[in-house]
This record gives sequence, C-alpha cells and structure tokens, in this order.
Amino acid sequence: MSRSMIIKKLLSVIKKERIYLIISLILSIVNVGIALYIPIITGEIIDRIIGAGKVDFQSIKYKILLIVIGIAISFVAQWIVGICNNKMTYQVVRRLREETFVKLQRLPVNYIDKHPTGDIVSRIIADIDQIAEGLLIGFSQFFTSLITIICTLVLMLTINVSVTLIVVLLTPVSFVAASFIAKRTYKLFSEQSKIRSDQTVIVEEIIANPKEVKVFGYEDRAIERFDETNEKLRNCSLKGIFFSSITNPATRFVNSLVYAGVGIVGAILAINGGISVGQLTCFLSYANQYTKPFNEISGVFTELQNSLACAGRVVEILEEEEETDLESVGEKADNQSGSVEFEDVSFSYDPRKKLIENFSFKAEKGQHIAIVGPTGCGKTTLMNLLMRFYDVDKGDILIDGESIYNSSRQDIRSKFGIVLQETWLVDGTVRDNILYGNPDVSEEDMIAAAKKSHAHSFIKRLPKGYDTIIGETGVKLSEGQRQLLSIARIMVKIPPILILDEATSMIDTRTEMKIQGAFMELMAGRTSFIVAHRLSTIKNADQILVMRDGNVIEQGKHEELIKKNGFYAEIYNSGTKGIIS
Repeated sequence: MSRSMIIKKLLSVIKKERIYLIISLILSIVNVGIALYIPIITGEIIDRIIGAGKVDFQSIKYKILLIVIGIAISFVAQWIVGICNNKMTYQVVRRLREETFVKLQRLPVNYIDKHPTGDIVSRIIADIDQIAEGLLIGFSQFFTSLITIICTLVLMLTINVSVTLIVVLLTPVSFVAASFIAKRTYKLFSEQSKIRSDQTVIVEEIIANPKEVKVFGYEDRAIERFDETNEKLRNCSLKGIFFSSITNPATRFVNSLVYAGVGIVGAILAINGGISVGQLTCFLSYANQYTKPFNEISGVFTELQNSLACAGRVVEILEEEEETDLESVGEKADNQSGSVEFEDVSFSYDPRKKLIENFSFKAEKGQHIAIVGPTGCGKTTLMNLLMRFYDVDKGDILIDGESIYNSSRQDIRSKFGIVLQETWLVDGTVRDNILYGNPDVSEEDMIAAAKKSHAHSFIKRLPKGYDTIIGETGVKLSEGQRQLLSIARIMVKIPPILILDEATSMIDTRTEMKIQGAFMELMAGRTSFIVAHRLSTIKNADQILVMRDGNVIEQGKHEELIKKNGFYAEIYNSGTKGIIS
C-alpha cells in the first residue's frame, strides 16, 4: 500500500478534529511570533548600551518588561497548544481504533480465519499506539517548526539579504540528508512492525494454550521460537535506530556550518558598518532559530516513518472488502417454522481443493437431524453455510421456503441457537454470559434457563452467585461447568432452529442424561442439527446424515443404517461402538 494512500486515510480522520488543529495552528503562530520578536528587542537593548555612562536604562527597562510579558504569553500559548495536540491525537487514535474494530465486525469470517489472532490484536493495539506517538510528536513540533522557518526567513531578509542567502543555500543539505535516511528507515520500520506482530502471535498462542504447551513439553521450543523472533526484532530495530539516530547529528552538523557562516560574514559586515552589533546579535539568534526546526523536523520525519509503517497495517484492515448484506428487517424468530433445505449446494474453502459438491437435503419442521462422518468430511462446514459464515459457491439454501440470500445475515442468524463443543465465555459475570445474546431477558427466565441446563446448582455455590466474575477463559470453572453455561445461554433464546455440536462432550454421564432430557424438551417442535461423535447423542434422531468427502452417502434412522450394512455400519462395527469419529 502506497504512503500517499496511508496519509490520505489519516488526514481524513484528522479532519474530524480540525477545531483542535485550527486552535493549535493559531497559537503556534502567536508563539513563534513572540519567539521571533524577543531577539529584535534584545538587539535594540544591545544597541542602547553605547558605552560607559551611555546606557539608556529607562528604555531598557521598558524593553525587558516587554520580554517578560512575551515569555508569559508564550508559556500560556504553549500550554494550550499541548492540550489541543494531545486531545487531537488521542481523539484521532480513538476514532481509528473504533473504525478498525467496527470494520472487523463487518469483515467476512474467512478474513479472521486467514489472519492469526495475535496479528490482528497487534494492529489494533500496538500499531495504533505507535501511530499516536508519531502524531503527537508531529503535531507538537511540525507546525511550530514550519512557521518558525518561514517567519525567520522573512525577518532575516529584512535585516540583510546577502547573509540570508548563505543560510538559504546551506540549509537544503539538511533535507537531502533527512530524505536519504528516511527512505531506509521506512522499510526497516515496516519490517519491525511485522516482526513485532509475529512476536505477539507467539505470545498469544502460548498464553492461550498453557496446558497443551506443558503437556507436550513444548516450553523449550516455545522459548527458542520467541528468542529467534526476538533476535530478528532486535536486529531490525538496531538498524532502524542506527539510521534514525544519525539524522539529528547530520542536520546539526549542517546547521552548525550555517551558524558559523552567518557569524563570520556578519562580523565582517559589522566591522565595515554594514550592520550594527545589535542587528548581528539578532541575526545570529534568527539563524539559530531558523536551523533549529530542521533538527526537529528531521526527528519528526524519522518518527513518522515508524508511524506510517504501522498505519499501513491498520489501513490494510480498513480497506478490506466488507461482507455485502441486506438491511435487517428484524424478523421475529418465534414466528418461523424452521424447515431447512439445501439445493444442489457446492462449496470449498480453497478453489483448488473440492469439499462439498452438489449437496441436496431437506429437513422438515421439528425434525432432529444428526450429522456424522470422518473428520474433515464437511459436517461443521454445512452449519457454517447454513448460518452464512460463508456463502455457497453454487446452489441455494432455503429456510421456510425462502433463500437465506434474500435476508440479512443478522435476521438469518437470529433464527439459530448454537452450542459448540469448544465453549466460549466473555470476560464478565455469570449473568453476562447467560444473557450474552438476550440482555433483556428477565431474572426469572434467566434462572429458569439455568435450572433447565442444570447450571443453577453450581452457580449458587459461587461466591456471588450469578454476579460472580469468571473471566473470558472461565478459569474459575470446570470444563463441564463452562459448557453448562453455554447451554443455559441458548436456553434463554429458544430459537426455531438448534445446532448442537457435541454439546455435552465435557459433561459427566449422570448430568448428561439430565441435560439430554432438557434438550429433548428444548428441541420439541424445533428443527435441530446435531453434529456428534457419540452414538448416544444421535441414536434417537429422525434422520442421520452420513457424510464422506463432502457428500451425504447414507441417510436414514439408526436401525435402518445398521441394516444397510454400509459405511455407517462399518463405523459402528469397527470396534468403537460408542464413538463415531
């Protein structure tokens, strides 16, 4: 992505905070004006010290008072500029982070699938923080420096044109040096941002799966991976810091030459009566003020390279193509019957690897459909297509006789309730987790759902009951308790279609029998899809779909499929009668 596109995007966000920008710009002009006026007064004071016994004290006192007042005004202006710059910067960062997070909600699921969680987190947190740092330095120094250069140049021209030309001819060397270094630092900072993201991915992976790391003895290899990435980051950072660190000394060297040239030429002119000593003092002060911003701008320029590199990674997310969707009309799920039909559906995650081809199937209202088959045969994929996490490559899916592509994703998903084998909890209280999709449910209905899922008894034993904070990983709960909360979450919704993906896998047999009873009550009159491995979960299903390589190769009830002596019977008789894998 080009830097011009990145800058254009940042400017579009900054534009929304232009009031702070305008105030900062006006006060920066006031501040620079005072800073440039003080050397004039200083020069006049020097010219009033003519010699012994020839000092105009009355005039000098007045001039000193003006300097004091100017310094006071400058202090207040700088203070307000600092406040405006901080507000502007963090408002821009807030908007940018908000836009990025909202964008993530609108991106298709396959974007999340293709990017590591740590990489996305790094972009939203670390990269945007780096943008804030660059913007803050830029706003704080760039405007003041630019105004100072322009104003001092004009004032020096009014004092002496020939000396000013020396300054003007030498200072562009600073830009040449800064530009030469910037081209190299941008590439290094871009690489640094990418490596930092890789490092975040590793940390997130290890922290999210501590048990697996320890069980498989992966600690040493995890340290090696981290050290290797850390070493890459160190090398890249050192190179970037090296190039960025020589910017300031290079510009200071050029500026010192300018100052020395002004001093020598100015002194010769003063000796020959071309300018007064006070004017020379004023000119030297201006020459110093004129060259100083070049040092600051070069420093800002280097910092901005890092910020732009990080901004590029954020803008990449913002420029991603969103899911196309229809406007939600807020259909009421309770009024839907729940019949589902797949019509000649074909789908694959990778066009080069076929998965589901020409799949057709119909589930009538209230039927319980079990889906079994080997790992990777397409069981979960069917459910992903049904809820429009992915769109089909060919064919159509109908709910209640209408294509799901004629409704918004939100309206389609409102018809479903889902319990997965891998439980997921939010960082909050037990109440927050049960009411995650239905915050308006009453206390009585929430408790009733918890009782149906057999979660109420263990919840009451928690320190604060339903108000106990459990954290996003549910570390205070067992795997079974976490799954009971997931089941309670779906029981407060009561949608027309249920998807149960090995929903009781973490629960003991005694509790599972009770849960099955609650499920049977919940599934009564509702179309249910049961993705399962254990036969105990599916034997009573109205239909069993046996899948293999993306196709339904057998279909029927348990007894019928056993009598057919086909693939289902082969799995059943393979010596693992309790499990279908």
